[in-house]
Amino acid sequence: MKRTVFIDKDGTLIYDVPFNVDPKAITLYPDAGRALHLLQQAGFRLLVVSNQSGVAQGYFQENALEAVTNRLQHLLRPFGVHLDGFYYCPHHPDGRVPAYAVSCSCRKPQPGMLQQAAREHGIDLTASWMIGDTLNDVEAGNRAGCRTILLDNGHKTEWQSGPYREPTHTVRTWTEAVEFIENPTVKGLTLTL
Repeated sequence: MKRTVFIDKDGTLIYDVPFNVDPKAITLYPDAGRALHLLQQAGFRLLVVSNQSGVAQGYFQENALEAVTNRLQHLLRPFGVHLDGFYYCPHHPDGRVPAYAVSCSCRKPQPGMLQQAAREHGIDLTASWMIGDTLNDVEAGNRAGCRTILLDNGHKTEWQSGPYREPTHTVRTWTEAVEFIENPTVKGLTLTL
């Protein structure tokens, strides 16, 4: 079984430009590439899991996400990083495109994308991590059985508390996230990698 780091895209891996599928407007956070390189070198698979309700809202077609995936791979290549997968949820229950205007188990905070990836890639969810900038990301990771890191970078975190919404650890940068994953002893809590 493989260890994986699941990564939210908008606001975590890249700067958040709402409903953007223009590759020219996609920019990595400054320390993300190096951090992902270190995680990959440590033996983790890297998979993006992203809510993409712009499809359900009719802002862009589902096939536009292929260019987004290609751009992410291109931006990460200079760091020696290759993403092992890109999972997205095109649904939203209040969407305007009927085929996508549904409730589903893949839209975070539900764990469906992580569970699907685990089946397809032979991932040990209990040995894996979910990194995201919202508590919906944290909840999805916790529901899937992962350990979770909230990247509190001053952006759009929904602070509504509840079951499954407490991260294993909170950081402000990708560098701190990697340091914690490599040495997860904090506040008297020791986690086994």
